[in-house]
Amino acid sequence: MELISSLVEAYADKCTSPEDEVTHDINAATQTHDHAHMLSGHVQGKFLELISRLVSPKYILEIGTFTGYSAVCLAKGLQHGGILHTIELREEDAATAQKYFTQAGASNIRLHVGNAMEIIPTFNETFDLVFLDAEKREYLEYYNLVFDKVSAGGFIFADNILWSGKVLIKEDSNDYSTKGIKKFNDFVKDDKRVEKVILPIRDGLMILRKL
Repeated sequence: MELISSLVEAYADKCTSPEDEVTHDINAATQTHDHAHMLSGHVQGKFLELISRLVSPKYILEIGTFTGYSAVCLAKGLQHGGILHTIELREEDAATAQKYFTQAGASNIRLHVGNAMEIIPTFNETFDLVFLDAEKREYLEYYNLVFDKVSAGGFIFADNILWSGKVLIKEDSNDYSTKGIKKFNDFVKDDKRVEKVILPIRDGLMILRKL
């Protein structure tokens, strides 16, 4: 299901500030990846960068590094001395991301390789911004794990929240990713601890602000 016209997407891409050298290289290299569609990409990446600059976070947590595009974008808004922790399950993707973090000179990014469900509880920081972009069936579990680690007034972003329109139809009983996203959406819709809005950017981006 085409949620946004490809012509509109192309126009938005043309009118958005260009990628820097590193994000351009990540974007180009990731096009040959078997899961290239997972890349945040130009428009969403610039959006994440600008929001991070507005929030000016001390600590960011990203769950799902992939090849490093969104982490590089988000890290640009960190306060001086701030740290972005990013978690990637797949060692090969983590190695690719680290290469680009080094290329970007992003010493404020800390890459953790392994299961996010095990790594998240080890953090002692209070995060001003959290970006969820990992296993879709576990979104609600991630949310519950990080919630108490988010500062009052802090933000949680959840990517792929429209899931190519699959959230609009009755999912197959074996489609655990769609079920996971629907479960997350239904829970946060009624969660009085946060303000929330869904933006139809790329595959849907939900922004939540902790009250």
